[in-house]
Amino acid sequence: MIPMYPYYGYETHCRPVPVTFPPQHQDRQPGLEYLMNPTPISDNPAYKGSGKLAGKVAIINGGDSGIGRAVAIGFAKEGADMAIVYLYEREDALATKAMVEKYGRRCLLIEGDLRRPEFSAEVVRRTLACYGCLDILVMGQGVQFPQESIMNISDAQLEDTYRTNIFPMFYMTKAALPYLKPGSAIISTASVTAYVGAPLLVDYSSTKGAIVSFTRSLSLQLVHKGIRVNAVAPGPIWTPLIVSSYSAEYVKTFGLETPMKRAGQPFELAPTYIYLASDDSSFVTGQVLHVNGGVMTET
Repeated sequence: MIPMYPYYGYETHCRPVPVTFPPQHQDRQPGLEYLMNPTPISDNPAYKGSGKLAGKVAIINGGDSGIGRAVAIGFAKEGADMAIVYLYEREDALATKAMVEKYGRRCLLIEGDLRRPEFSAEVVRRTLACYGCLDILVMGQGVQFPQESIMNISDAQLEDTYRTNIFPMFYMTKAALPYLKPGSAIISTASVTAYVGAPLLVDYSSTKGAIVSFTRSLSLQLVHKGIRVNAVAPGPIWTPLIVSSYSAEYVKTFGLETPMKRAGQPFELAPTYIYLASDDSSFVTGQVLHVNGGVMTET
């Protein structure tokens, strides 16, 4: 069992207890999980799979760490094989591969830059060469560069944020779509910031808003093909992206603004992705599911 405290942040009488992290910072995005203190919790031993994804093959962008790692572990428990796409975080990717294989599934690691459209075609080609099919596409790549003023967002930062966060949604979907069959699922990763805003993340938040619209529009386009398109909108989650984008001082209070008075752990997101990838959500498309510690949003 995952301990009730401090990860869930509740005393026995269910009053939220603030949970904080030691100050820390990494200089390169999207960050390295093995350097974090404490390391994020990706696997909930209490979660037992029931074959919901048996025989399925998934591509998981950003599956080396954070939410992507938790999704990879959850998919493995449910019987899926997968390809994990990562930028440079090889040590994290190897650790995720070992976790997936511990649950008896196969894991293909693919290193490269999703900002290049030709790389998406390579990812799909290598996945098909390894497994022979493709059923699930999970897109969770992202960067964020906090700025106190829009005047400080350089042209280079703006382009990098959009080229990383939103362009691969198109590249990967176009590469994968010819091989997706009825019953397949596309799952994107949006953010609570698309709904409530974030004064330090104007460019990042706008890309997440674009992902919401991408999800809704693509779902309408593909519904006649029997392919469901949905998204998850996380709140503050303890991942390498946080320590590589914010100052050490900011990290000390990360997540305390939620009603639960804490950040989420990656394993708390995995069941939502499993639901959207499986037949449990056969009547769900064009939706964004919110996992954010109690933040109220208008969908």
